[in-house]
Amino acid sequence: MKIHWKKWLMGFVIFIILIGCYGLGVNFYMKASVEGKILSDEDATRIEADCILVLGAGVREDGTPSPLLQERLDMGVRLYDLGASAKLLMSGDHGRAGYDEVNKMKEYAVENGVSSHDVFMDHAGFSTYESMYRARDVFQAKKLIIVTQQYHLYRALYVAEKLGLEAYGVAADQMVYNGQLYREVREILARNKDFINTLIWPKPKYLGDAIPVNGDGDITNDKGEVNLR
Repeated sequence: MKIHWKKWLMGFVIFIILIGCYGLGVNFYMKASVEGKILSDEDATRIEADCILVLGAGVREDGTPSPLLQERLDMGVRLYDLGASAKLLMSGDHGRAGYDEVNKMKEYAVENGVSSHDVFMDHAGFSTYESMYRARDVFQAKKLIIVTQQYHLYRALYVAEKLGLEAYGVAADQMVYNGQLYREVREILARNKDFINTLIWPKPKYLGDAIPVNGDGDITNDKGEVNLR
């Protein structure tokens, strides 16, 4: 009986080690495959991108951007001012009553000098995977600059590349915040999840009619959670 349980225990330990090796292998592969796509803000101005895609990161109860989101917005506005693209695409969560990332993101950009007509809102960017999918299929982008913190850029760029997008990233990092170790560990799990997503290609929760990003961004105004289809 003891030998029987020892075999089971050894098998379980080997299984856990293999799962861990697989997870870390996917993590390193994903990072290495897109490392060269991360650019400085000045280098990004040579891309002539269809849009600058800013990924959501939470807003406070008073509606102001979280520190992580403010970093992303500041970099997105900077890239717009530098001429990296004439359009900004704000992608975040506006899928439930009482919580709205994207309108706050647009408001912040407009308050910092960006024309409202140049700012599109993706109200159904509920995940990195969905944001990339919708950037391609709804907003008709082909070449884009993704703005988020560097630890998150690898996954965003990987998914975009697998979707056939020509994507580049600019890191928004300005400070190191409390909880970064937790975010890094969670990101390893998220990279493995999106690695699988890029093998099976589940559709986003919402798609809808095409809204080409080369048009007027105000067409996306006031299309909140109740209008998603």
